[in-house]
Amino acid sequence: MQPKDMKQKVCLALDVDNSEDALKLVRLLKNYVGVFKIGSHLFTKVGPKIIEDIRELGGEVFLDLKYHDIPNTVANAVRMATRTGVYILNIHASGGCDMMRAAVEAAETEAQKRHIRKPILLAVTVLTSLTDRILSDELRVKHDVLNQVVHFAELAKSAGIDGCVASPKEILAIRKTCGDDFVILTPGIRPVWSTAKDDQRRITTPIEAINSGANFIVIGRPIVKSEDPVKAAKSVINELLQENA
Repeated sequence: MQPKDMKQKVCLALDVDNSEDALKLVRLLKNYVGVFKIGSHLFTKVGPKIIEDIRELGGEVFLDLKYHDIPNTVANAVRMATRTGVYILNIHASGGCDMMRAAVEAAETEAQKRHIRKPILLAVTVLTSLTDRILSDELRVKHDVLNQVVHFAELAKSAGIDGCVASPKEILAIRKTCGDDFVILTPGIRPVWSTAKDDQRRITTPIEAINSGANFIVIGRPIVKSEDPVKAAKSVINELLQENA
């Protein structure tokens, strides 16, 4: 696999406070990162123009706003997001099939109407900060994390969603249930050299995630907070290439 192919699997979380810092990272890393993730942190501060700015620099965008509302509201949000030309966007699977179907229809209709690319639509399964204990004791979910993730993935596929967001720990089970054409994006990625500590619980290395079958891996602080982000990004790509040589 060529470096340019491997970089398309790497999604950098732009968890910074302003457009200037975000765009600086895009300029630095666009040769090593295929997709740049805009979450609620950055989007709330600077708004949708950041999507246009990143695309003008040649970067693809994952709009990580995790829409979760009544079907009509989510459909309208997805319609607006589709207009911006984002590559990937997501909604919560826990919103149910009607909500997910409305999102799918909105993305497809808007893309056809405007003759633009339809974004890859993913359903968030169970957040990587959650554990079996939190599911049972706080949320009163009767299934453990693995079974709940697989259930949400199956539900999303039945609603016409392209894939899901899940931790690396659930990739193999999702692949077995949903097949090879179901897109899996995995947060909770920590390179072996990373010392970053945060609130994600179900984590693994980039190599383990890709080898398990992830289509995209999300990496944030190990690169963004590094003293040398370019060196850190190169290190991730090199590890992936060596493992997949």
